[in-house]
Amino acid sequence: MDFGIGFLSNNVMLPIIDLFYSIIPSYGLAIVALTLIIRAALYPLSAGQIRNMRRMRIVQPLMQKRMQEVKERFKDDPQKQQEEMMKVQQEFGNPLSGCLPLLLQMPVLLALFATLRGSPFAGANYTVNLQILPAEQIERIQPQAFATAPQNIYVADGEHLKVLAIIPGGNKLAVGDHTKIEYQTDTGRPFTAVMAEHPDVKLTPEWKVIKGQERVKIDAEGNVEALQPGDVTIQGTIPGLAADTGFLFITALGHVGAIDPDGTIHWDIVAMVAFFGVSLYVSQVLSGQNSTNANPQQDTVNKITPVIFSGMFLFFPLPAGVLMYMVIGNIFQTLQTYILSREPLPEELQKIVDSQAKQEQTEQKSLPFEPKSSKKKAAG
Repeated sequence: MDFGIGFLSNNVMLPIIDLFYSIIPSYGLAIVALTLIIRAALYPLSAGQIRNMRRMRIVQPLMQKRMQEVKERFKDDPQKQQEEMMKVQQEFGNPLSGCLPLLLQMPVLLALFATLRGSPFAGANYTVNLQILPAEQIERIQPQAFATAPQNIYVADGEHLKVLAIIPGGNKLAVGDHTKIEYQTDTGRPFTAVMAEHPDVKLTPEWKVIKGQERVKIDAEGNVEALQPGDVTIQGTIPGLAADTGFLFITALGHVGAIDPDGTIHWDIVAMVAFFGVSLYVSQVLSGQNSTNANPQQDTVNKITPVIFSGMFLFFPLPAGVLMYMVIGNIFQTLQTYILSREPLPEELQKIVDSQAKQEQTEQKSLPFEPKSSKKKAAG
């Protein structure tokens, strides 16, 4: 039994979507509700991560100073140096410990991501690999049925079932052979029979040869003719039930890409990509990652990171529904960072902050800059 990404998607994400859609029939609002519920459930983990980042930002200057002192003191004794550096790290904490909450929540976020990339918000893709052989070789191969992994397909509002693509005679064909790729449920029921019960829903599967186009022919019904020996990859797609459904300023939840091949610009996608970058930058500012006291090179990296991440969605496009989830999730993260950044510091951290502030004041007073130096010159 699958207890991984698929289990979370099928047994947690989809039931939440169905629940909210049954209350308010809007897939857009269902995405909003699903995102907020998952983010709220992960709040304790992400809060720990944010608090750890805040702590490490405060103690890092002092920790680096102590590390440098250890290096100089035990430069002739590498083993002792390593032991003392480990003690310093234990005293101030391990910077990598903040990664643990992120790792723990990754399966949930990946399952949420996978859910929004599939039905009903976007088309479900099935990959079928064929091997075309000369007629004399196919005789030595025992036919074996081929089936893809099943996927949840919404066939009506709130109604979904697992559907897989199959080739009853197997995916090894001889040149000149004919076969048919069919869809059926995990219980063996033809997908065409399921859709006959929903005449108002148009979920016509589409087929596309993405490798070895010269080796096969395939029609709209999934009938395949083998033409030449070699490997072939065919992608079948069942459209998403809500792929063309809009929400607020979003034209279609399942639309992929900001610019169409004909040059049409989808400003709703552009706006979400831009807002994602802005919210990511604001979150960095609130968390102190863009502090002017940081290393200049690191400061530059932090500033261009939002641009790189948001620009990535223009070159590696995602369905609009997935982008909407990411924007909402980022807003939630930004608010969480803002709230936690206003928490009083623990006593030991506050002492470090006060000590650093006093040290900076002492250094400023001891520097021979204006106005003291200018007064002495004037007096002379």
